[in-house]
Amino acid sequence: MIQVLKNTAEQENFGIWAYCFMPDHVHLLIEGKKANADMRRFVALFKQKTGYWFSRIYYDKLWDQNYYEHVLQDNEAIIPIARYIFRNPVRKGIVEDYSLYPYSGSFELENINEL
Repeated sequence: MIQVLKNTAEQENFGIWAYCFMPDHVHLLIEGKKANADMRRFVALFKQKTGYWFSRIYYDKLWDQNYYEHVLQDNEAIIPIARYIFRNPVRKGIVEDYSLYPYSGSFELENINEL
């Protein structure tokens, strides 16, 4: 799923500042890299590709039809939000250190361990 996320982001001109796949949901912090970047199209394509893969293997539905989105305002900093996303597995008791969680990362930040 991480590779599908990366490929779809590149295809649709999105930067992925933070991602974290949890057992029952995913957090994404994304940014359009071009004026014509379409977030709804990006999300729909990602859900379609991963949902199809999942259903072929597990014979079950992966995603709900809807999702929650929050558009950042100019004064909202990316780093604190990325930090919140990366620390989700710690808050849920899955790992003690977010840097040990293999299903989170960034395609924009060089080192998430410094957050």
